[in-house]
Amino acid sequence: MGLLRAFIASELPGAVQQKVQLATAGLRETLHGDLIRWVPAQNVHLTLKFLGDVSPSGVSLIEQMLATEAAEFTAFDVQVEGLGCYPNPRRPRVLWVGLKAPSELASLQRAVETGTARLGYESEERGFSPHLTIGRVRQNASSTDLQKIRNAVEQYQVGALGVVRVDAVHLFKSELRPEGSIYTRLYSASLRER
Repeated sequence: MGLLRAFIASELPGAVQQKVQLATAGLRETLHGDLIRWVPAQNVHLTLKFLGDVSPSGVSLIEQMLATEAAEFTAFDVQVEGLGCYPNPRRPRVLWVGLKAPSELASLQRAVETGTARLGYESEERGFSPHLTIGRVRQNASSTDLQKIRNAVEQYQVGALGVVRVDAVHLFKSELRPEGSIYTRLYSASLRER
């Protein structure tokens, strides 16, 4: 087995993934065509750390680190609501649905970031901003396209879609295919229950 693309994330229940899909259906309709690569409902998740290429031996080290770090945290809830884009509305590259989260989420993400850095994975320069990626703007989008996206995002509202319990962190393998990415869970580490 060779290198695999991997990331660490918390999963969403299927019902919440469907609510995100339904709540953004109008936006998808407005921005139809090949302007944006939309994330399929079943792939919407809360990314804590993108790792990139991981060796088979690296997988077991990551699993050990996740088990250790997850055991330090108690499960908590996050609220799914809001809509926006990164890096900013003038240059949208990623469209997202927002999360209102307690400080425990940032602490968990920092622990994962620190743990993976100790294993030799590059640290993320940008600060952590919890979100659910729903679409990625294609690289060669024109200024007219970007304006269209900005206008659509500004006019569209996503209200409260529900509460998600963060009770585990998972290591996923990501396979890039022409029809879209396939995510496979390789390992799960549970957080403590209250």
